[in-house]
Amino acid sequence: QVQLVESGGQLVQAGGSVRLSCQASTVTFNVFTMAWFRQAPEKEREFVALITWSGDNTVYEDNVKDRFTVSRDGAKNMMYLQMNDLKPEDTAIYYCAATRELFPRAPANYNYWGQGTQVTVSS
Repeated sequence: QVQLVESGGQLVQAGGSVRLSCQASTVTFNVFTMAWFRQAPEKEREFVALITWSGDNTVYEDNVKDRFTVSRDGAKNMMYLQMNDLKPEDTAIYYCAATRELFPRAPANYNYWGQGTQVTVSS
């Protein structure tokens, strides 16, 4: 089964940048879409961005599409989230997730999850 491990979360000042990484144990035959979600205290887990493993198609949540970039390195089974111009509203635990489905944006459609990494943006 696919195992995911996130890293890179940290405390950063508003306007700064953070790059998150997600290491997957295997992708080739078990994963077609990988995505980033985030969850702030007392909030629902929300979609941030996704990337397909074939074709590198990407989808972004509207509030981050001009600031965040999702990418992958298939040879290393790695997914990244480059976050620029961070805002206090971006503070959350960020999770990577994977699924055999294509382009889902609801958490319920993902069956593989990492443990999360904390990103805190100070103002």
